[in-house]
Amino acid sequence: MKRSRLLLLFIFVIMFQSCSKENEPYTPVLKPYNLDFRGLPNPEIPSDNHLTVQGVELGRKLFYEKLLSKDNTISCASCHEQKNAFSDERQFSLGVKKLPGKRQAMAIFNMAWNKNAFFWDGRAHLLRDQALMPIEDELEMDETLENVVKKIAIKPMYQELFKVAFPDKEISSLTISLALEQFMNAIVSNNSKYDRFLRNEVAFTASEERGRILFFKGFDPVNKAESGANCAQCHNGANFENNQYMNNGLDLASNFKDIGREKVTSNYYDRAKFKVPSLRNIEVTAPYMHDGRFKTLEEVVEHYNSKVVNSFSLNPTLASISRKGLQLSQQQKDDLVAFLKTLTDKDLLTNTQFSNPFE
Repeated sequence: MKRSRLLLLFIFVIMFQSCSKENEPYTPVLKPYNLDFRGLPNPEIPSDNHLTVQGVELGRKLFYEKLLSKDNTISCASCHEQKNAFSDERQFSLGVKKLPGKRQAMAIFNMAWNKNAFFWDGRAHLLRDQALMPIEDELEMDETLENVVKKIAIKPMYQELFKVAFPDKEISSLTISLALEQFMNAIVSNNSKYDRFLRNEVAFTASEERGRILFFKGFDPVNKAESGANCAQCHNGANFENNQYMNNGLDLASNFKDIGREKVTSNYYDRAKFKVPSLRNIEVTAPYMHDGRFKTLEEVVEHYNSKVVNSFSLNPTLASISRKGLQLSQQQKDDLVAFLKTLTDKDLLTNTQFSNPFE
């Protein structure tokens, strides 16, 4: 009799514990995303939006999701294609109304090393801010955030994905932006020929090596034989940029059509200054400059070699070459282009971790 009572008590305890566990809310375990950034300094990931496997995967789907646009025809990836290092081969991207944008679409990679806001003029303080602005831009997706949330929230797939990625938050414009931020911060480019050269895995051709020396060597207006192109003055560090906004001598002040950074800061001396972009993957991100005026790398090099024009906000380094230019020979220009092409990360262009999940 005593044993029977003990057995019944044991069964009751087990059933009670089982019922309690069934009633407890499910809390998924967020798995940290392994970011491979060898060769680059430590990334600056927002403390309130650490990368998780679930968050990055959700962001990837949203990046390719056409529901973010008014007529459900374009996604972020429509203007930032992986094959072009997540940039647009068109001079100006076309939105849902088939109208062109005002500036060339910037490449998306190594965003976790960006320290001076986003867009050519820096009007978005955080990457999550940048992620939402094209949605509401009438020349781009031309949709409201409210409608986007509604369209996403009724999809069972997204209901589950958001529940797993952000278990303590609802589907909202904020969580959409956080997921997109995670995905874009996960896009790392660090395996170009140049990176493998630094790791002693490959050797440069004679032309590439001459171009490398030209790229990093300073400009000497007196000793032409020892003068370099001084590209590293503005495109330096592991990511080949300097986190600044500069006027690079494209136009005279009287011909400025885009005031650039000044529109954001209201500082007259920021007129015609634009973000200095990374030169990584420059081979596949044509056309070049904020307005996409140059179709080839050769045109870009020739601009700095002989066509820099002086204006009041011109970068001082470029002002020193605005009269006579770099005076590079044809061989030197070819060598410089050869080196720039070593910055192409072919793995980035085909990595399935960043590709369209709906294909």
